[in-house]
Amino acid sequence: MIDRETVDKIFDAIDIVDVVQDFVTLKKRGVNYLGLCPFHNEKTPSFTVSPSKGIFKCFGCGKGGNAVTFIMEQESLSYYEALKFLAKKYHIEIIEKELTSEDVEKKNQIESSIIVTSYAQKYFTENLLNTEEGKNVGLSYFRERGFREPIINKFQLGFCLNKKDAFTNEAIHKGYKVEYLESTGLTIKKEDRVFDRFNDRIIFPIHNLMGRTIAFGGRTLRTDKKIAKYLNSPESEIYHKSKVLYGIFFAKKEISKKNKCYLVEGYTDVLSMHQSGIENVVASSGTSLTTDQIRLIKRFTDNVTIIYDGDSAGVKASLRGIDLVLEQGMNVKVLLLPPDQDPDSFAQSHSSSELIEYIEKNEKDFVIFKTKLLLDDAKNDPVKKANLIRDIVKSISVIPEKITRSVYVKECSSLLDIDEQALYSELNKIIFKKYKSYDKTYKPKETQTSSQKQNVYSKDNCEVLEREIIKLIINYGNVEMLSNEDESVEEKTVTVAQYIIGEIQLNELDLVNPLYKKIFEEYKSHIGDEISIDSKYFINHPDSAVSNLAADLLSSSYELSRIWEMHNNSVETEEDKLNLIIPEIITSYKNQKIMSALKSTEDLLKIAQKENDIGKMNELQQRYIALSKFKIALAKNLGERTIL
Repeated sequence: MIDRETVDKIFDAIDIVDVVQDFVTLKKRGVNYLGLCPFHNEKTPSFTVSPSKGIFKCFGCGKGGNAVTFIMEQESLSYYEALKFLAKKYHIEIIEKELTSEDVEKKNQIESSIIVTSYAQKYFTENLLNTEEGKNVGLSYFRERGFREPIINKFQLGFCLNKKDAFTNEAIHKGYKVEYLESTGLTIKKEDRVFDRFNDRIIFPIHNLMGRTIAFGGRTLRTDKKIAKYLNSPESEIYHKSKVLYGIFFAKKEISKKNKCYLVEGYTDVLSMHQSGIENVVASSGTSLTTDQIRLIKRFTDNVTIIYDGDSAGVKASLRGIDLVLEQGMNVKVLLLPPDQDPDSFAQSHSSSELIEYIEKNEKDFVIFKTKLLLDDAKNDPVKKANLIRDIVKSISVIPEKITRSVYVKECSSLLDIDEQALYSELNKIIFKKYKSYDKTYKPKETQTSSQKQNVYSKDNCEVLEREIIKLIINYGNVEMLSNEDESVEEKTVTVAQYIIGEIQLNELDLVNPLYKKIFEEYKSHIGDEISIDSKYFINHPDSAVSNLAADLLSSSYELSRIWEMHNNSVETEEDKLNLIIPEIITSYKNQKIMSALKSTEDLLKIAQKENDIGKMNELQQRYIALSKFKIALAKNLGERTIL
């Protein structure tokens, strides 16, 4: 860990224009700088850097943040690694806090493991290129498969000699410890003997996001069916196969640039597509897709095309896993290659332009593809068709966006020749079942906490206003405003943040968006202490999600939709705007909370009526009456104010 004082030194030294100009050509435009965004393809510059605010913002792809988050995105580094990167740039000595003995031990294990796997990669590559056996067996195999020297070198391919323990003995001779050779899976130890795990195999090094070798895949060239065709490194301190994608290091920049990722199955699929000029491709290495792997792709793009060979049975077997991709809110397409073709052979026999043209013409939206595929299988069997409908609707139900779900329901209704309402009915059943656990936690009013009451509020009705509230706090938190409007009472002043936080606490309101809530709670915790909380505090926040949001809220002129426009003609100063606008926002937020709670109570009442639960019906009716009274009281206080 880097101590706070050093972190402050780094941020004080940073010139965001200087940092960004190492990667982007910038031109001064007024008080800001403009350039082509490095995170997506564009011909007209929409990437802006503000030296006064210390932020960047692309109005094309939406990415924004401070100098640290820029380096994190550009170089795919962690927050800690990006700080070290910038410290080196500005010649600042890193002072790390003292690690515990456990921390030191784990750090040493990880570093030692990386050193061992790095040595192994160089050893295997040397064998392939410069030994007689390596050239005759391994290199000739790669060449027969059509792989040329640039690809072999780029992916650091190798060969393990057929000598049982040649690698292990050489590594020990060079001073590498057996315990790390064994823990990384390179060496197998039985009693007093040691063996090379990848003996007599061609080697595919597996790299992490930073390009460091963390594991290996080994393929035998023997025809003996008793020998496993592929052998991979076991799990270790540095390698967790469910969190790794083969080729991600070599593909990440192109994935960001093209805003698309192609997902294939094997090592050679990746090699052949790279050799054909398509570099935004990674492989799951024959394992089922995991949530961690999907999130790894999502760091660079929301668009994925999964490429399968012509074996439709293989596609059907993997359909369930693709629901995980949809669940992450990603756009998934499927490409089925011609019969007897796989990505490796197809890429080898087609030019880059032919391959791209084929993909663009034949890739299909996953949900539609799945619907057609299963429909062909069901044919005229009504039972199979009913199961198919449930299966399709289940896939649609995991999509987080309501509008996207609605589009798919409409499309599938036409394909399946079934009424949209029937699909919506099945969809609602699945969604309701998923959230039914909430209904079980419903408690009588006297035992229910305020936070539990808030759970019934709808996120959709409140998040827009919550964003406005956080925007006000970050932009104007320390600005003073009047705390009352009654002319007979002596005027008192409070800061914008004090007023907003006080109103929300007084009414026991709970922000539903986790990120907005985090910022709100953090600001609240520092009110009254010596730490200065301002926009820069959030821009330089160690949580990249917080700093990105702060940059987003600060990167454009401040507008408060209809409320702002309503007062635009009559108000001249910013302070007057705040005195008028903020009470309107808070009042609108309270109203939205009440409306959401009333709607939710109505929905629960309908369920209770269907279940004929008299006790719950009475309880919910009392709650509805209480909320209605509160709404009327709020309306009286509003007077002529407009409610959003």
